[in-house]
Amino acid sequence: MLDLPTDLPPEIVPLSWLLGVWEGTGVIDYTAEGHHHTGEFTHRVSFSHDGGPFLNYAATAVFAPEGGPSVPLVAETGFWRLARPATASDAGPGLLPPTSDAAMRTPEDVEALRVPDEGFAIEASIAHSDGILELYLGQVNGPRIDIATDAVVRPADAKAYTAASRMYGLVDGHLLWAWDIAALGSELRSHASARLAKV
Repeated sequence: MLDLPTDLPPEIVPLSWLLGVWEGTGVIDYTAEGHHHTGEFTHRVSFSHDGGPFLNYAATAVFAPEGGPSVPLVAETGFWRLARPATASDAGPGLLPPTSDAAMRTPEDVEALRVPDEGFAIEASIAHSDGILELYLGQVNGPRIDIATDAVVRPADAKAYTAASRMYGLVDGHLLWAWDIAALGSELRSHASARLAKV
């Protein structure tokens, strides 16, 4: 059973089932450049909010090969939000303040953001500890999220990584996710998946 806060900004209610800290294990299975990467990892994901119209996201993973030493994998941080046009009541870009008073958003305002097939368009910006930045676009539809990269930015000396898609779902009280990537010259395909429990 989910215990959701009652004081959430209306704009994050469709994402509220993600809130909390989730931990569990997952499996890596990806072949690139003639090498088959496989094994288990431990994973910790956190979704929180600070009163704004977005969720804060953080994730860490540790590769745990059988019989070998643990290896920290890339860590991530970012923000998830419903997609909506920016208005004069929004701050930014940069440190620019709003040019009009903030309008209090209502549940009805959020309902107006629904897309034709009944879900909500979302955006997730994720920064990796190895310098890679991703902008995901997609949809939340009940307790399921499907997102795909609209842009991937990486440092000149980073490993080749060109696209990704992710799926998150709430199943029997667990957060299940799958991550497909196009990396190291390989096409977009399954890369990792995990099952996480709320802690």
